[in-house]
Amino acid sequence: MNEGGDPLVVLAGQAGPLLRERKFTLALAESCTGGLLGSLITDVAGSSDYFLGSAVTYAYSAKKAILGVREETLAEHGAVSPQTAQEMAQAARRLFGADVALAVTGIAGPTGDQPGKPVGLVYLHLSAPDAEIGERHVWDSDRIGNKRLSAEAALRLLVRYLEMGRRGDGEMRVGRDCA
Repeated sequence: MNEGGDPLVVLAGQAGPLLRERKFTLALAESCTGGLLGSLITDVAGSSDYFLGSAVTYAYSAKKAILGVREETLAEHGAVSPQTAQEMAQAARRLFGADVALAVTGIAGPTGDQPGKPVGLVYLHLSAPDAEIGERHVWDSDRIGNKRLSAEAALRLLVRYLEMGRRGDGEMRVGRDCA
């Protein structure tokens, strides 16, 4: 693992010891990142101590059938929405029996934009017993860049949450708009 360079590798390497320290397990629900987040987590030796699994649910049908995202949510808000990201994260926690789950859904590009939903729009959500945290980002990169930026933001969210618990700062229930 080249920890000196790639911020994604560094962040995944930071998350592991924090998960171990808190005795937490992790699950993922990914859409636009296509499994990149799970790959990064499992690049860390010993990740089987805390990583339970990932559901890569790219299509509407997969989000509904595997994660149980409600039809009403998808019809009213779409697959790329804070509501869908939240339902994905909460479902991953239930599905895998994890302490913490992260979800990412968005439009990696270069096509797929819709009115009010540009290419690069991504919603993240972290679900834990003491926290429901959502973030919105709009990236300005190519497809691979948008996927990497989304994975990096998700890992940063996870590390922030885990470090907050280490300090004993209490509950964290926030939304964040990074556009």
